[in-house]
Amino acid sequence: MSTPEPPRPAPQDSAAPPVHVPVLLDRVTDLLGPACAAEGAVLVDATLGLAGHALALLDAHPGLRLVGLDRDPHARAEAAARIAAAGHADRATLVPAVFDELPDVLDRLGLDEVHAVLFDLGVSSLQLDRADRGFSYAADGPLDMRMDPGAPRTAADVVNTYSAAELARVLRVYGEERFASRIAGAIVRERAREPFTGTERLAHLVRDSIPAATRRTGGNPAKRTFQALRIEVNDELGVLRRALPAALDALAVGGRVAVITFHSLEDRIVKQSLAELATDRTPPELPVRLPEYGPVLRLLTRGGEVASEAEVAANPRAASARVRAAERIRRAA
Repeated sequence: MSTPEPPRPAPQDSAAPPVHVPVLLDRVTDLLGPACAAEGAVLVDATLGLAGHALALLDAHPGLRLVGLDRDPHARAEAAARIAAAGHADRATLVPAVFDELPDVLDRLGLDEVHAVLFDLGVSSLQLDRADRGFSYAADGPLDMRMDPGAPRTAADVVNTYSAAELARVLRVYGEERFASRIAGAIVRERAREPFTGTERLAHLVRDSIPAATRRTGGNPAKRTFQALRIEVNDELGVLRRALPAALDALAVGGRVAVITFHSLEDRIVKQSLAELATDRTPPELPVRLPEYGPVLRLLTRGGEVASEAEVAANPRAASARVRAAERIRRAA
């Protein structure tokens, strides 16, 4: 695990600062606020990004301490600059880590428990808006998609080396793509002529592989393929499956967790993880409920709450966002 690093100014860049509009900001601050209000409370932002949600909570709660995790050095640098500009640098510790490293991070910092945890899943604005990161199908760039630019595997590696069957599985499972086999077959045929290096060529191939009638609805036809490749490159679902139980285990009694998801695969994992700990497990043959089998969590949201029409109109990226939240009500037996 990497060592924590203090906030530091972002490197100078000729590009304009990234515009960052956190999704479901008001709802997340309402959900996590009660757990962040006490002096010395610790918030773990497990997917720090550009620190939009974390800054709102630091602003609202003067006694709050932030531990921010992000594998992307560019995001950490920009978040550090924003936190410092807001006057909160002395209350923030930023750590270069993937969020499934949370137990090691907390151990390194000497924290036995925390009071709030936030996961804002998916790709950050900084990553999506920079064509050179390769996440966007709307602008040409290198076929990269690594959240950690130092990670060994890129999207080009996946596209150029996976078999047709492996590619079809990735697109079908992670992108929920109906035409996964057609797209995978087209990729394999086209890469034999010339390996894929850029996003534009891949996006055009995906579009041409999908029936014309289907292309007319549902947005950019490359969206699902790019989502699937991004998830595969960064092991996003595997990281979430490992990280969420660790985060819930680290919560103090009265502590709260909020998770923002952007597609059904993430949301299903979160729903199942929270529901499992919010269920009474007293054996059905017993006449009374036993406290030691009682729920560990209390659900704070009714299903996955979505953004309002007004928020979606102002920030279209909020259209697919859902938030689920829960509060720890007792320690597990």
